Order: sequence, then C-alpha cells, then structure tokens
Amino acid sequence: MGFRVCPWCQAVMPTGIYAAAALGPGTQIDFGWAVAVLDRQLGEGGMGVVWHAMLHPRGAGGVQPPLEAAIKVLHATFSQQGRMRDLFANEARILASLAHPNVVRFYGLGEHRGANAIAMEFVRGETLGSLIERKAREGTARRSSYGDNVRAIPCLPFARAWHYFQQLLGALAATHALGIVHRDVKPDNVLLRTDGVAKLTDFGIARVPASIGATTGNMIAGTVAYMSPEQIQGRPLDGRSDLYAAGCVLFEMLTGRLPFATEDRSDWLVACDHVQTPPPPLRQFLPQAPHELDDLMAAALAKDPAQRFQSAIAFGDAFRSTLGMPPDTGWIAQQELAAQAARYAQQIAAGQAAELSQARNAVAAAYGR
Repeated sequence: MGFRVCPWCQAVMPTGIYAAAALGPGTQIDFGWAVAVLDRQLGEGGMGVVWHAMLHPRGAGGVQPPLEAAIKVLHATFSQQGRMRDLFANEARILASLAHPNVVRFYGLGEHRGANAIAMEFVRGETLGSLIERKAREGTARRSSYGDNVRAIPCLPFARAWHYFQQLLGALAATHALGIVHRDVKPDNVLLRTDGVAKLTDFGIARVPASIGATTGNMIAGTVAYMSPEQIQGRPLDGRSDLYAAGCVLFEMLTGRLPFATEDRSDWLVACDHVQTPPPPLRQFLPQAPHELDDLMAAALAKDPAQRFQSAIAFGDAFRSTLGMPPDTGWIAQQELAAQAARYAQQIAAGQAAELSQARNAVAAAYGR
C-alpha cells in the first residue's frame, strides 16, 4: 500500500482505500448540465483522486456528443470536513474564473456520496515533468556512451523550452492579473498536449493574496523543491512567488536538474537552500549558454522578491531577448491576453469584457488550436 501526505495537515494517508471504496469504472457523477461516467483512474494526491470520464450532456437528444473530461473527487475521508470541502470548492471557483487557453478548462462542480467533484478538461499527452525526466535520462545515457564531450547538450533545446515556457508565463500573467497566486508551479502541474499546447493545472492551493492567511491558517503548502523563500517562511505572497517557482522550472528544463538538489536530502535542507544559498550558475551545467543567461537566472531566483522580475511578461521578454529570439506570434498574443486580463480585472464591474474574449482567440490561433 502506498502513502500520500495531506498538503494541509501533513498527515500521512494510505492511498487507494478511500477512493476505491466509493469509486470505480461505471460510477456516475451528476454535474447538473451533464452526467460523468468514470472509466479509469488517472492519479491520486493528498486531497483527492482523478479519473478519466465521459461527460454526457443532459437534454442534448443525442445531438451533442459526450465530452472527454478529467474528474477530481475529494477523498471520502475529507468529505465530512467542512474546511477541506471549502478548499476544494475554492479550487473550482478559481478554475471557473480562468478561461485561458493555457489553463485547464473548468466544466463544473458536482458531488458523489457527499464528496465534492470537479469536472475539467482532459489533456491527452504528458506532463512537463515526465518530459524533463525522460530527456535528462537520455542525456545521462549519451554521456555514458560518448563521454563528457556531450555534457553541454541542453535537457530541452532552447527553442523548445521557450515554446513551453512562454505558455506557462502567459497563463501566470493572466492568473496574476486576476489577483490569484497559484503557489504550486512545477513541471508536474504543466500538462503538455500531444500537439505542443501547454496547460497549467492543479489550483488546489491557489489563493487570492488577501485570503492566503485566512484559508490556510499560516500553514505552508506547496512543493518544497520549487518554493520561493517567502513561501517557505510563511510571509505574504504575490505573483513574484510563482515566478520564482517558474525560474526553477526553467532551470530544470534547460539543465535537467533543479537549482537545489533534492536527491537524498530532507525537505528542511532544500528549504534552507531556497532561503539562504545562492543558486548555482546555470552555465556550470550548460557551459555553451550565453553569459547573460546566468544573470537572468540570478534575477529569477533572487531571494528578495523586489530583485526578481516583477511580472511574467517581463520574465519572458528577458529570456527571449537573452537568447536572441524574435517575438513570435505566440508570445505577442500572450502579452496581449495578459494586458486584456489586467484591464478586464478593472473593468468587469462595468461589463466591458468583450476584449478579453478576442485576446483569448488570438492566443488560441497563435498555437494552432
């Protein structure tokens, strides 16, 4: 039997037994406008279990075909805990507010035997984490076969890393414009569709900054390997904390390793590194990279948020210009969508939201959706 750690109370929980008791292939979950029929389990975490399902719209008369979806169901052991139900519902509210081409789409909130369930877009492909792991393993094999002369090969080529990274930054730019901090940006939470589209997922611990202390009781939640110093220290957070995590993701995409090694080291030691230890130069692992890339990573991983990039767009512009890449249609569209999201956040009360829809379409067209 495997084990998981609850992201809130840090209690060790056996996996499988809670979900298996109530869910299985053929289980139906009502979302009001549609009924989901589960067919296979995709994964399990501290708060819930995720299933692949087909959503069958009600009243469509066979005209509207079933919709492929991922269904996240709160663990039965949490179903009677009002606070955990509220946190789960909060994820649904945040996803519902983020209609962005690079954020998993929200379909609805339902319930099964007292346990909350979220229906969202199913992304066919793999995670950025699995891609990095595979490419890093291939790089290790090449070095074993051909010697140290291949050490300088990036884990992901610069152009491919930029393709995925600009989509992550675009999602964060719009998310931050709406006043939301994700708090768990990492490769495993970036889904890569088979056509190259990246989707940010798992907003289970995302918060509006003003609500962070009230909703978490000052507990630290997230993944230590990617946590900003202020997140580790329990200090106030804003979007710059997510950008620190994005810097760790970029470092890993290019080098195949994290800025601060986690192998055979406790979370406490890794956390201390984030707070106290300067990150290693990226060129230590990628000697052929331009010297300016070391300066960029030093800014991205600065201990003081004031010394980092102050926005996702500024981060992306700096990375693109450092590598000498011209502004492509995808990045131009991401910039426009981020700007429209900021205006939307200010103008929503006045009902002036049409421009945001146009900007979303521009991003979709740029990535060939």
